[in-house]
Amino acid sequence: MAEELVRVSRLDAVSCIELHRPEALNAWTPELARQLLVAVQDASKDPEVRAVLIRGSGRHFCSGADLKLSRELTPDGYPDLSMRLREFYNPVILAIREAPKPVVAGVHGAVAGLGASLALACDLIVAAESSYFLLAFVNIALLPDAGVLRFLTERVGLVRAAELAMLGERLLAAKALDWGLINAVHPDDELAGAAEALAARLAAGPTIALANIKRTLTETAQADLAAQLAVEAARQQDHGYSDDYPEGIAAFKEKRPPTFRGK
Repeated sequence: MAEELVRVSRLDAVSCIELHRPEALNAWTPELARQLLVAVQDASKDPEVRAVLIRGSGRHFCSGADLKLSRELTPDGYPDLSMRLREFYNPVILAIREAPKPVVAGVHGAVAGLGASLALACDLIVAAESSYFLLAFVNIALLPDAGVLRFLTERVGLVRAAELAMLGERLLAAKALDWGLINAVHPDDELAGAAEALAARLAAGPTIALANIKRTLTETAQADLAAQLAVEAARQQDHGYSDDYPEGIAAFKEKRPPTFRGK
């Protein structure tokens, strides 16, 4: 049997979905994404579930993709940087946006890379005071993916989205709230209860009305989300042919600043 990388529990009418790779800071693998997709789809189909809460175990919500995993190769021998997006990661993002129920993210610690995509795909986000958002793709010569640039631009505007994506610096929870990226910030020891209370409030609401509100918001702001995800996956592959990408990965593993040559 596959290792349990996503844990699902029920809190009355709330499906609580927890990323469970605490030893790896809940970094995504294809198998974690597969289990996460099943959990979201099951919650979407279950008539007894009226809201969903997504959170992470251990010290961090999610550190992004697991960069320690070896990459698949293209037929010409270059790293394949699009396959996992197309087959494993993007379907999770679309499933959350298409879920006919409100989805809450309760985040703490690092909300990085794919973790940021996951959180921002949710309808409402509550964060611990010590949490921070981070798009460090630029540090390994990659494009932020899985819809995160779309979600950022919708929430905070082009200028702030460019700042986060191009500089790759941490955005602390308090500033994220001030920017309008998230809905609320709570003391660390109160986050779990606050996230559960918010999900329970939504679960007690008019489920069909909430579904239609979500559907209409998605159609208004994200009608072409699936197409954008496909474009991102294709553009990500451009970096697999560059010299900067392997340098970025090597620098990350060796814990040193990268030396990019711009090609």
